[in-house]
Amino acid sequence: MYSGRAIGKSQILNLNSQFKTMSSFKVKGGKPLKGEIIPQGAKNEALQILSAVLLTPEKVTISNIPNIRDVMKLIELLGDMGVTVNKVLEDTYTFEAKTVNLEFLRSDDFKKKGAALRGSIMIIGPMLARFGVAYIPEPGGDKIGRRPVDTHLRGFEALGATFEHLREDRFYKINAQNLKGAYMMLDEASVTGTANIVMAASLAKGTTQIYNAASEPYLQQLCKMINSMGGKISGIGSNLLTVEGVDSLGGCSHRMLPDMIEIGSFIGLAATTKSEITIKNCSIPDLGVIPSVFRKMGIELEFRGDDIFVPAQESYKIQSLIDGSILTIKDGIWPAFTPDLISIALVTATQAKGSVLIHQWMFESRLFFVDNLIDMGAKIILCDPHRAVVIGSNRETILRGITMSSPDIRAGVAMLIAALAANGTSTINNIEQIDRGYQHIDERLRAIGADITRID
Repeated sequence: MYSGRAIGKSQILNLNSQFKTMSSFKVKGGKPLKGEIIPQGAKNEALQILSAVLLTPEKVTISNIPNIRDVMKLIELLGDMGVTVNKVLEDTYTFEAKTVNLEFLRSDDFKKKGAALRGSIMIIGPMLARFGVAYIPEPGGDKIGRRPVDTHLRGFEALGATFEHLREDRFYKINAQNLKGAYMMLDEASVTGTANIVMAASLAKGTTQIYNAASEPYLQQLCKMINSMGGKISGIGSNLLTVEGVDSLGGCSHRMLPDMIEIGSFIGLAATTKSEITIKNCSIPDLGVIPSVFRKMGIELEFRGDDIFVPAQESYKIQSLIDGSILTIKDGIWPAFTPDLISIALVTATQAKGSVLIHQWMFESRLFFVDNLIDMGAKIILCDPHRAVVIGSNRETILRGITMSSPDIRAGVAMLIAALAANGTSTINNIEQIDRGYQHIDERLRAIGADITRID
């Protein structure tokens, strides 16, 4: 157990030292797994919640923080900005943003760190709300297709901000000395865009209405957190949010949800590898359609309180539509199926009985990893950058181990699932991508019987 203590810059840097560069996984597959596994705190919630600590000078306590690369990088960035960070428990930190070094935001160090972390864009909203100015480099992150920041910037403009795009420096400067509430209709229901605008509007003068707002559970969590700090947000969970600006926000304590993407990944892992796995503490009401989509693929799920039990299945059959046509699994804006689980659904379908059309319409580069699955023996037709037909082998064609490289977080875990189901040994390179989103995944999988070794 940890006693509360301030973390200095060198200690913050050590938070990231565990994530080695140029690492690989060596996986011996074909072995069923068995046991209990606890999902980490939600990565996509963490990036919003951690940024929101900048809204107040008072202490904010956050628990169930996942120990993953992207989140630790954001905590490091907050420390560099002058936020006092205390580690209380393994998954619990306190943050006090009494003073923030605005000059650091114009430094080369900030440009480098911010550009390497897409989540860094989330600091703009709270910085504008509290300090009237923000700087941000063009964000990095997964190379899964174009993800413009227009929704963020147009929302800030509606509140009275102005921005300058310094193209040669790949840098944005945003000014907002007098944010005023406004009505706006977002051009897309962007989760991060909605979150950024909500944070900016929480301290603006007057009332802001955001139509076509995102309504994901993680965005709901942010709104509830701001309300616990003294904010006034209504319409939470709908696509019309009303934010009444307040003069100031205070401290609070907040616990993050379990990561729904990890939960879906573990369901796919259990089915693909014929494993019996109990996924603990899932916050089932916040999973939306995720369980029903996997059930359509023939996977048996049993809810035991807030746990999900996935029994070992020798075979699972993909359902057809009522008229007999092929099932389509398509991602979409909440409450539709999350795009972060499309890769998992695809690899799970390779071992099913029946066929399915996987339609990844939100990002145009997320299906290119299927070449690796085809090399492993999967029957997949890549129709175009957005669609793939998977012809399930019903385990008649066993996947074979190969060497491959992870292009992004979710594809990397899909490859890991395939490797655990395959005969022989697989090597997965560039696992830094997996570390960005999955906490100690090799250790947790070994605990339920996986033969996986990290090679630095």
